[in-house]
Amino acid sequence: MQLVDTHVHLNFDVLSSDLEAIKQRWQATGVVRLVHSCVHPAEFTAIQAIADQVEHLYFSVGLHPLDAEKWTTATDEHIIKLAQSDPRVVAIGEMGLDFYKADNHLQQIQVFEAQLKIAYHLNKPVIIHCREAAEPMAKLLRKFWERIGPVRGVMHCWGGTPEETQWFLDLGFYISFSGTVTFKKADQIQASARLVDSDHLLVETDCPFLAPVPHRGKRNEPAYVRHVAEKVAQLRDIPLEILAQQTTQNACQLFGLPRP
Repeated sequence: MQLVDTHVHLNFDVLSSDLEAIKQRWQATGVVRLVHSCVHPAEFTAIQAIADQVEHLYFSVGLHPLDAEKWTTATDEHIIKLAQSDPRVVAIGEMGLDFYKADNHLQQIQVFEAQLKIAYHLNKPVIIHCREAAEPMAKLLRKFWERIGPVRGVMHCWGGTPEETQWFLDLGFYISFSGTVTFKKADQIQASARLVDSDHLLVETDCPFLAPVPHRGKRNEPAYVRHVAEKVAQLRDIPLEILAQQTTQNACQLFGLPRP
């Protein structure tokens, strides 16, 4: 059985200091590809260095919405330059809207749209962070489609309702579930996990955050993506092996990863 963890943050000290042991555990669990997310272009060199050590690690470059105030007139060109500098860059992001932790809504929207344009012109998928902003996000994407053109991508660590999930499926987005889908009271997330078409479904850890049951409250790591996959397979009433095959194929399709 093979799995792809489509969203990790291995550059955080809590993981990078123990990387070799963590790698051995994810390999033993069947994780064959990883996509490392980037929350600020300043991380790029560190992420690139990890990818030099870890085979089959691919990554993105972008600016997280909670860092939107750090955007400058030079940031877009910086992201473009970095995205074109390494063939292992498979996406732009993570980007998006977070209206839960910050109220600079207009600034976030402007930075998000700027990065959508980069992805569109580079023909790369986007990794989208969306928290308490599903309706404005969907409206913004529809308008972008009409004005400029479609961008493909993933709604990562998805926590929306089934209705909101359908909005993004209708836009052609993949939906990625993290450890939150295993939480006891995650009824809406679990309903969404049942809803997503099999060819638009992904799994992730978002490590070191949001460790799934039975590791909830502890440090998360890529090996635990198996727990996410097991829960999603259970919710969809399919064998784990089928779920793993589907999500691995989807990850390779979206990010252009070499097939294992």
